[in-house]
Amino acid sequence: MRGVPDIAGRSARLRSAATDVQDASVEIPETRYARTADGVYIAFQVFGSGPRDLLFVPGFFSNLIANWELPGMARFLERLAGFARVVAIDRRGVGLSDRMSPGDLPPLETQMQDLLAVLDAVRVRTVHLFGDEDGAELCALFAASFPARVLSLGTYAFYPRVSRTEDFPFGPSLEEWEAAASDRAALWSRGWGREAAREDYEYAAPSVAPDDPEVAVFARYLALSASPGVAISLLKQWGESDVRAILPTIRVPTLVLTRNDLPRDHPRIARWVADAIPDATFVELPGRDLALWVGDTDALADEIEAFVTGVRPSGVPHTVLATVLFTDIVGSTELQASLGDRAWKDLVLLHHSIVREELARHRGVEADTAGDGFFATFDGPARAVGCAVAISDAVRPLGLEIRAGLHTGECEIIDGKAGGLAVSIGARVAANAGPSEVLVSQTVKDLVAGSGLVFEDAGEHELKGVPDRWRLYRVVDA
Repeated sequence: MRGVPDIAGRSARLRSAATDVQDASVEIPETRYARTADGVYIAFQVFGSGPRDLLFVPGFFSNLIANWELPGMARFLERLAGFARVVAIDRRGVGLSDRMSPGDLPPLETQMQDLLAVLDAVRVRTVHLFGDEDGAELCALFAASFPARVLSLGTYAFYPRVSRTEDFPFGPSLEEWEAAASDRAALWSRGWGREAAREDYEYAAPSVAPDDPEVAVFARYLALSASPGVAISLLKQWGESDVRAILPTIRVPTLVLTRNDLPRDHPRIARWVADAIPDATFVELPGRDLALWVGDTDALADEIEAFVTGVRPSGVPHTVLATVLFTDIVGSTELQASLGDRAWKDLVLLHHSIVREELARHRGVEADTAGDGFFATFDGPARAVGCAVAISDAVRPLGLEIRAGLHTGECEIIDGKAGGLAVSIGARVAANAGPSEVLVSQTVKDLVAGSGLVFEDAGEHELKGVPDRWRLYRVVDA
């Protein structure tokens, strides 16, 4: 039996290595820059394809590269890219765009010109807009000001103002908002990073707030997005903005999205916004997470796709060629008994965080999690093999060994989930793997020829419930 692992010390070292070094296999879109009339450089990425263009304007914080390290955000952006050419930006002062000193943040009017500069750089004449939180505020103002350039407007978590008035009976009073903003500014000043991330997730992402690794990833995201001074200035600017008057002047098709269990009147505010914009479409989805990238991002993307294209994604089964990966911890029962339930739970949470980070880096899609096992799909077998090896290497210093199995085949996709014989074969391949072993089917081996991956013959095996005997191969050099 292994000794009890040093979870705290080893996890810190692992996370530092995992998050600070970007895996070369991740296909992050190229970051480009548009120069505004006043000489500021606005960062943007272009990805996806299709007969339409969609501009994604984020809320308070963003970083175009770190977006792809948040699994939920990466999944959401990939879904948008499935039906449109997506232009994603970092707004002035944050992320990869030119940073500003806290007192130099521009008004919304100037930020509208930034959007025009990006669209002109990409040579986009008309565009579908989608904005999140105060990014939705900017998109709404842009749609009202430049209707000839906007095909449709989509918003999520849109606050037209942050405090209540007699004719806007939502949210905190002005005094309550100012007090809360002051407390938040003090917190950000002393604890920008993990402490700020924890506080923000308790409000905006309660479903994952207890998960320390999830909070750690978001803390990194905050640090890469903005300095605390800029963040405080953005908060102040948001508190002073009020765009209610422009809502009735919006004349483009508009989609107002919310989730039904959000805090502080968000669903009621979204309905008020939809009523204020002529002929707007209001959609309320299940969920309690305000953070766009947490919770059911597919449901949000489905509504945006249906609104932009006029065609709702079909639940009818269809098939795609995919590589399936199954992993689980070897000897988990014995290890749990030796560690105790609390230490085991902490170790499993850390394992899950590492697996999800590697899936994000290798562009895998988490399909299911059961106990200490993962099922994921990939659109490229070489990335899938690389991901399996990376997971095995990353968890070994924790005193963990995993087994992993991969197969490539035709998967039936129903409501975004993979099924069919190929999935069953992948699970059976994994069941034949030993500790720290990555086994693949003959199909995977044949498809990655020329990738530099090295295999050795693991012999023929009977796969339970699957016809014939199957020759499997062990990954020996990735």
